[in-house]
Amino acid sequence: MQNHLHLFRDLKVVLSSLCIFFLVFNSCNSTPDADVVYFNGNVYTVDSVFFIAQAFAVKDGKIIATGSNETLLKLNYKSKVDLKQKFVYPGFIDAHCHFYGYAIDLQKTWLIGTKSFNEIVDTLVKYKDRRFMGWIFGRGWDQNDWSIKQFPTKEKLDSLFPNVPVFLMRIDGHAALCNQKALDLAGISINTKISGGEILQSQNKLTGLLIDNAVDLVKNKIPEPTLANEATSLMDAQRNCFAVGLTTVDDAGLNYMEIHRIDSLQKMGHLKMRIYAMVLYDSTNYKYYHKAGKFKTDFLNVRSFKLYADGALGSRGACLLQPYKDMPEHYGFLLKANDSLKIAAANAYQIGFQFNTHCIGDSANRLMLNIYAEQLKGKNNLRWRIEHAQVVDDSDMHLFGDYSIIPSVQPTHATSDMYWAEDRLGLSRIKNAYQYQSLLKQNGMLADGSDFPVEDINPLYGFYAAVSRKDQKQYPTLGFQKENALSREQALRAMTIWAAYSNFEEQEKGSIEKGKFADFVILEKDLMQANEKDLYSIKVLQTYVAGERVH
Repeated sequence: MQNHLHLFRDLKVVLSSLCIFFLVFNSCNSTPDADVVYFNGNVYTVDSVFFIAQAFAVKDGKIIATGSNETLLKLNYKSKVDLKQKFVYPGFIDAHCHFYGYAIDLQKTWLIGTKSFNEIVDTLVKYKDRRFMGWIFGRGWDQNDWSIKQFPTKEKLDSLFPNVPVFLMRIDGHAALCNQKALDLAGISINTKISGGEILQSQNKLTGLLIDNAVDLVKNKIPEPTLANEATSLMDAQRNCFAVGLTTVDDAGLNYMEIHRIDSLQKMGHLKMRIYAMVLYDSTNYKYYHKAGKFKTDFLNVRSFKLYADGALGSRGACLLQPYKDMPEHYGFLLKANDSLKIAAANAYQIGFQFNTHCIGDSANRLMLNIYAEQLKGKNNLRWRIEHAQVVDDSDMHLFGDYSIIPSVQPTHATSDMYWAEDRLGLSRIKNAYQYQSLLKQNGMLADGSDFPVEDINPLYGFYAAVSRKDQKQYPTLGFQKENALSREQALRAMTIWAAYSNFEEQEKGSIEKGKFADFVILEKDLMQANEKDLYSIKVLQTYVAGERVH
C-alpha cells in the first residue's frame, strides 16, 4: 500500500511539472488574447446596470472583455488604442427606416425644406436635366411648411414639363404630386377608383395629387434602377449612415428580390451595414417566405413582415376614431380591409414571423392591437411591433402591455409634427399623440428609429428630440408635451439594446459586452452630460463594425 501511495505522489509531481511546463510554453508561444485593446475611454456598455468601463478588448470582430485600463492592458494583445477620454457607445440602431428607399432617393431631387410650391418649381427648373430613369423625380415637400398650407396642383408642372413624367413624393411617402404625363402613363382619369387612397379632383378635373394607395398607381410605372445604380446608391447610403454612427438599420418594407440583392452585396464584402429586413407583406412575398422561412447571417436578418394599416397624419390619411378637426367628417382611412389585416396577422403567426404594422391614427392602432391580441392571446416572446404608435387612445394603451407588443417610435416625428398636429387632432386628442413615456411603461422598453428619409438619418437628432421634445432652435421653451420626454438613459437604450431586442438580436449587439459584435461609435462629447442644446450637434469621430473602422 505504501509503495502505491509513493508512486501516486511521484506521479502527481511529474504531472504538475508537466502542466507548469506547458503553461509556460503556451504563454510564450500563444496567440494574443485580443486583437486590440481600447483603453483610457469612457465606455458606456449599456448593459443591465449601465456600467461605464475604461477599456474593452476585441478579438475576431467581437468583444471579449470590458473593464479597467489596468486589467485589460495586462492581456496579451496585438495592438492598443488610446481613446484619450473620448466617449464610446454601442453602435446605434435605427429601429425603423427605409434604407433601400433612401439609397435610391439619393439619385433624385431633394425638396426638403422648401417654403412654397413656387420654390419647388424653381428647383425642378434648375435641375431639369437631373432625371431618374427618364423621369423627373423629387421627394421631401411638405405643405405644412408653407405659408399657404394647401396641397399643390399640377398646372405649372404640365406647362413646364408636358412631355416628361414628373413624380414629386411628399416627405412622408404617403402622398405625391404628378403631372399629366405621369397620370397618363398610369392610366389615371377622373373615373379611376381606388381603395385605401384618394385621387384628388377639383371641378371634375384631376389635381395631380394622389394619397396613399393611389400613389402606387404611378409609382409602379417608374422603371426600376439598374443593378449598377442600385449598388452605387446603397454604398453611398451606407457611407452616410456610418458617418452618423449607425451600424444597424431596420428597413421597414422590402421585397424579396431587394433582400436578395442586399445579401449579395453583403456577402461580397461591399455592404457592411447590418440590416434587419422587414418583408413588405403582400401575396408574392408571403408565398416566398412561407416556403423559404427565416434567413439569418451576421449582417442580414429576415424574420418579420411589415404591413401598412393606414396613412399619415400630415396628409390626413391616418385613420382616426373621430373626424379631423381641420376637415370635419373626414376620418382618414385604412389601406386594407379589416379581413385582409386579420388574414395577414394570422399568416405571420402561422409561420412564426414577427408582425410589424404601420399605425398612425387611434382607430388604426385600436384595430391592429385587437387583431394582434387575437393571435397572441396574452404575454409572449414573439415581439410583434406597432410601427409609429403615433396616436393611441388612453383606453387602448394597456393592450401593449397585456400582449407584450413593442412600440417602435420616431422621436423626431413629434418635434416635426408639433406645429400642425393639433390642427389635425384638436386640443384634447393631441394629448394622445407621441406618448413615449406612456408607451415605455407598458413593457419597460420601446424601440427608437427615424423613419428616414422622412426624417434625417442622424440618430442624434432623435436622441435630442426624445429627451428635449424641442426642435433644433430649442422651441418650445418648455418642450412639446414634455411629460412624455425620455430620460437620457432611456433614449440611449431605445436606440441600442432595446432596438436590438425588438429585432431578436440582443444577444449579439446593442451593448458593449463579452461575446457581442464589436459594433461601436466614438463621440467627441458625452451624451449623458452634454448641454441639452448641444446633443444633436455632437460629432461622431469614428464608427466600427465588427472591429473594423468604417468611418
